[in-house]
Amino acid sequence: MSQLSTTLKPRRNVELALLVLALAVGIGANMMVGVDKEKAFDSDFWFQSSLLAVAALAFHGVLRFRAKYADPVMLPLVVALNGLGLAMIHRLDPPGADTGNNQLRWTLIAMAVAIAVIWFLKDHRILRRFTFISLAASALLLVLPLVPGISAGEILGARVWIRLGPMTFQPGEVAKITLAIFFAGYLSSNRDLILLAGRKIGPLQFPRFKDMGPMIAAWLVSIGVLIFQRDLGSSVLFFGLFIVMIYVATSRISWVVIGLALILGGGFVASRVFSHVEQRINGWINAFTPEVYENGSRQVIQGLFGMANGGLVGTGLGQGRPDLVPFANSDMIIASLGEELGLIGIFAIVLMYLLLVTRGFRAALGTRDAFGKLLACGLSFAVALQCFVVIGGVTRLIPLTGLTTPFLAAGGSSLLANWIIVGLLLLISHTARGPVDTTPLPPSKGADTTGIDTPTEAVKQA
Repeated sequence: MSQLSTTLKPRRNVELALLVLALAVGIGANMMVGVDKEKAFDSDFWFQSSLLAVAALAFHGVLRFRAKYADPVMLPLVVALNGLGLAMIHRLDPPGADTGNNQLRWTLIAMAVAIAVIWFLKDHRILRRFTFISLAASALLLVLPLVPGISAGEILGARVWIRLGPMTFQPGEVAKITLAIFFAGYLSSNRDLILLAGRKIGPLQFPRFKDMGPMIAAWLVSIGVLIFQRDLGSSVLFFGLFIVMIYVATSRISWVVIGLALILGGGFVASRVFSHVEQRINGWINAFTPEVYENGSRQVIQGLFGMANGGLVGTGLGQGRPDLVPFANSDMIIASLGEELGLIGIFAIVLMYLLLVTRGFRAALGTRDAFGKLLACGLSFAVALQCFVVIGGVTRLIPLTGLTTPFLAAGGSSLLANWIIVGLLLLISHTARGPVDTTPLPPSKGADTTGIDTPTEAVKQA
């Protein structure tokens, strides 16, 4: 009992010190870009830097009041990544372009929404009440880009955008959050049903066919995204999210085996049936073939040449030619940073992502309810998988997809969704690191009865 009642220190002062360092990284990168353009300390620089600093410190202030036990490392990591992305996008802006300022506006909006999540969502377990509402919301978000009138049509080969007045938005980015909430709620409630004995083949215990319904449904959703929206990256992300969450819920490797078989089978059929999938795979395997280079692999090859030009330490911010790479500020921003920051800089960025994901997993391990564990694990893995798919595609480890690098790449919908993920992870980590909650949710209102929700249950299991 004494161990359970022992609480960790809030460590908000540690977060503040790290936040100052993170702002120095982002603002310093922007300053170096300005030096190259001979606009190091103009009014735009001070205005942009001040807005980023005020937003970050406001976020820190909200955590002091609403989630004082939240992880002290997550916010500085994300601010540093976001600041680097803003600097590179600003550096790539041609004369008269406004992409950098637009990204800053979306950063402020995204941080404000994440702050609202932390301020108004007092307990992450409340989200479990909306398990099937989240499923309906996910279906709606995925269908929206196909609805006439609001659909933005096919952009760069994919139908994943809707038009909101003068701007476009990608609903699938938010759908990964609602799907994670649904999967966490469904699996935490039906874990015992899924674990019912099935056929055993060798060392693997396979579930009964009728218990595979959720996996088949997730597989069909991912295939539907691939067919109707022509978006290979989102298809892999949605199905991978479900596979990992069901493995965490059941600890059965058989689910991973089945999932990989479905992915390989679906991918093989898609490569034979859909021309855009075949083109992606062909551009990956035969990237240096002249005819393939002209029709699909130029973007990847130019990015590889740029990173090779950067070498170990890079050309320096503002000193390379990342503008020669198509979509250098969005799909290929990792290649742009690789050229100007070098291999050491890319390793530092990957390390920041790795720290962010591991802190999310640490929150999952520490929280006392099954729903929170699954949700934190799913959201953390979504960030990890997105980074792997993007960086793997840019470095030609796997076929290139249309996903964006979290917090770095230009794109408001991706920025908004990932900041919401950070807000939820901070909220869950606050519950995990703080004292045991003595006011559990009433069972009739959606409390988590499959996990450890109350101090009494925690004491019993201890």
